[in-house]
Amino acid sequence: MFVTPNLPRSTPEAEGVSPAAIASLVAALDAGGSTHSFMLLRRGSVVAEGWWAPYEARMPHMMFSVSKSFTATAVGLAIADGLFGLDSLVAELLPDDLPVDVSPNLAAMRVRDLLTMTTGHATDTVELSAAHRAGNWARAILAQPVDHEPGTTFVYNSGATYLLSAIVTRATGKRLLDYLDSRVLAPLGIVGATWEQSPSCIDAGGWGLSITTEELAAFGELYRRRGQWNGVQLVPAEWVDQATSFQVPNARDDSTVEGSQGYGFQFWQCTHGAFRADGAFGQLSIVMPEHEAVLALTGGITSIQDSLDLVWEHLLPGFEATSEPVVSTPLSTPLRLPMEAGTQSGRSVSVTIDSGEQSWFTIERIEVDAGGVTIVDADGTHRIECGFGSWSVGQTSFPGGADQPIAASAAWKTHETWVGLVWLTVTPFRYRFELTIDGDAATVAITSNVSFGSTELALLRGTVAH
Repeated sequence: MFVTPNLPRSTPEAEGVSPAAIASLVAALDAGGSTHSFMLLRRGSVVAEGWWAPYEARMPHMMFSVSKSFTATAVGLAIADGLFGLDSLVAELLPDDLPVDVSPNLAAMRVRDLLTMTTGHATDTVELSAAHRAGNWARAILAQPVDHEPGTTFVYNSGATYLLSAIVTRATGKRLLDYLDSRVLAPLGIVGATWEQSPSCIDAGGWGLSITTEELAAFGELYRRRGQWNGVQLVPAEWVDQATSFQVPNARDDSTVEGSQGYGFQFWQCTHGAFRADGAFGQLSIVMPEHEAVLALTGGITSIQDSLDLVWEHLLPGFEATSEPVVSTPLSTPLRLPMEAGTQSGRSVSVTIDSGEQSWFTIERIEVDAGGVTIVDADGTHRIECGFGSWSVGQTSFPGGADQPIAASAAWKTHETWVGLVWLTVTPFRYRFELTIDGDAATVAITSNVSFGSTELALLRGTVAH
């Protein structure tokens, strides 16, 4: 069970923030239909927060590469403990995982190079070692060619962060999450965090952490305070300064403005004097030291740049002196993710799948009725209850066979077309099922809102049962 930190609450007016600016930002995020939550802190107090239903404050959310900033925190603690140094050699820290032939570039690779994504690899080593991920990930990553001199070329590399996790685990004798727990997480009130692990039982490091929005905000606030919390220095201030400052240039030909401001130790530099912990699909802890503010966002968005543009456009002016009258401002904003427009029908339809590309799925039959949808696949029968004009909360083992929390809604767009929306509510992902009937024939299109690959997941053809 996740228990969020008890961050103090205040009002925007009391902390010198324009309520109109906050309302403008929330309206802009709402219009995009892809933000799941936000929390704004000013001077250490929460001044505004909101969750787009079906997401809720109590729910953890996958953080993706925000995990990297937590891993860097553990590295900073281990360095402060004297277990290794920034310039310690990776080959000496992970001797059991080295290839038989160690190249000069691999031999020269330092902890600093892992932190700054300047390992010398030409591409992300997680992708290169995918075929070996059932075994020793560190060994597979270190076996990849190191094409450039370490410290010279920025290449975003989640495999580098996994190596940092492996180094911390070996140096401390603890899993990364446990090492952070008593030192940082528990003092912040982060209780119940989970982290995906490799087959070697090493926390993934570069991804895999799940925490709540408030926990994400608390982490950003710790860094805004330069590692101090309730009068205790949890993380060395010197480490915070190094980690969040410009260490290496990261601009590439295809970089966005916010993707080319420089990289620290697993933190991104931003415009406007800010820095951020940044995870795929809109998981952000944006720290704005000049404004004594932290903004945490979760979502299922396709462009981090667009989200940051909205923050700069709508929120930043709100930190300026305001003459707005002091009024009571609600801390929670009633928000809801878009649902499919249509009607509720008592019509029941069963479709046997005959053909189609479905590499993600093994669907054999889909049945739609007034209460939801039943999916039969190679793993069994999965029932998903769907609300009409509301989200029906439950669990499903589709796809993959493991239960996960969901919220679903459905409607008939026309007499022939049914659409169901299923949010996997501890993730950024949403499945959209569109069933279209044409006499005895039917098609089922399954798409996702975001994906590391194509969002077109399946187009199935089947026969309507009578």
